[in-house]
Amino acid sequence: MKETKWCENVILVDADYVDKVAFDLTVNFERMIGRRIPQADMAQWLECVALDGGLRPQTSDDKSQTSALSHQSSIQAVLLHKQQKMENFNPGAFAELDGKAFESRLGEFLISCVKVEDLTTMDDLFVDSMQVLANAEEVKRLIVVPDAEHIYNNVREGLRHADGEKRITVLAMQPMQGGNFRQEILGYSLMAALGIKSEELNKVS
Repeated sequence: MKETKWCENVILVDADYVDKVAFDLTVNFERMIGRRIPQADMAQWLECVALDGGLRPQTSDDKSQTSALSHQSSIQAVLLHKQQKMENFNPGAFAELDGKAFESRLGEFLISCVKVEDLTTMDDLFVDSMQVLANAEEVKRLIVVPDAEHIYNNVREGLRHADGEKRITVLAMQPMQGGNFRQEILGYSLMAALGIKSEELNKVS
């Protein structure tokens, strides 16, 4: 990963963990609202995560800028995984997702899937990759989605000395003890991607 040329905006994801959370939300909300919940829309989820990280839709003036500036609206999404696919996402197969791109109102999303090999663990690879990205000069905005229930302390320590000029956001299922970054709740983006409406929840609350 160290030799990769990064965009200004990067999303780093523990994809196995996110898939598990999506499954848990599906089971709980199907029971609560009494209907089947479809697989999460991968493109919509990544867009919601980017919004949580502070990206905003391009204006018509933005779109008319030079190609050099348009590079700034590219968002690289790096999905770390041990599984073959995300069972609760569409599309979810890493072989299908790797190298793919899609256009959004936020810019162009570029997806890379990195398999965790036997020589390391998901936790170690995630923290190492996060630190590489946090130290990469070209990365201005970093959004990380770790298995915060298990490695939050490692994430917090790993970002302790990150460049204060970078905008770093950590997504977790609940607020965690503070660190050198912003925090957002992971569940909101997943609920949006699963098509769970707030009005449905209001009816059962």
